[in-house]
Amino acid sequence: MNARDIILAPVITEKSVQALAEKKYTFRVARGANKIEIAKAAEEVFGVKVAKVNTISMKGTLRRQGRSEGYTSDWKKAIITLTPDSKTIEFFDGMF
Repeated sequence: MNARDIILAPVITEKSVQALAEKKYTFRVARGANKIEIAKAAEEVFGVKVAKVNTISMKGTLRRQGRSEGYTSDWKKAIITLTPDSKTIEFFDGMF
């Protein structure tokens, strides 16, 4: 897998923006990726040093459109913690 195929998109919520002060960044990642692959992809794409990675499998939510209903796709979320001496990820710099 390519590094850009592993890290799909940032997750921007109130809780994830508050965690930026502790150098914790939240991303939507590929469902088949493990913690080691996610850490290597973050180091390659953003040029940072990763201390640890926590992953969460997120269940799809129920959505309705009129009288028909269905579930959104399941997805995987990764919380990447950087080392204290690492630089920040520039994309998130203007958020807090």
